[in-house]
Amino acid sequence: MPAAIAPLRGALAADDDQQAVAKAVNGLRDAMLAGDGATLRAMTMDQLTYGHSNSRLEDKAAFVGSLDGKNAFKALDLSDHAIQVVGDIAVARHTFDSVNNLPDGKTNTAHIKVLQVWKKVDGAWKLLARQASPLPAA
Repeated sequence: MPAAIAPLRGALAADDDQQAVAKAVNGLRDAMLAGDGATLRAMTMDQLTYGHSNSRLEDKAAFVGSLDGKNAFKALDLSDHAIQVVGDIAVARHTFDSVNNLPDGKTNTAHIKVLQVWKKVDGAWKLLARQASPLPAA
């Protein structure tokens, strides 16, 4: 193979992985919005550590359990995406804006910055870690 083609193939593979991670990020968002526990379990690693903007940490069981079969979100939008892939690890950052359904029938909102760490396992990107931090109100 000519030397000039090898970097091009590496760049194309990185682009493919970035697109796959972007798809995984959006798939996780959709599963969270739908309260789809089966998809959340499938998309996350057993070692998941899920950090909220108030510093509360959840493991996989707590994260999935908090959303499984529940209508936790009225709306959930992600913006300002940035994804970096390094081998079988990807770092995804975005702004997370949500309208959250509360048990008393009221709602509240979140406007936070999120960092996610994804790992490629058997060809699929799975969430390993997530940490959120607060942003000023819009």
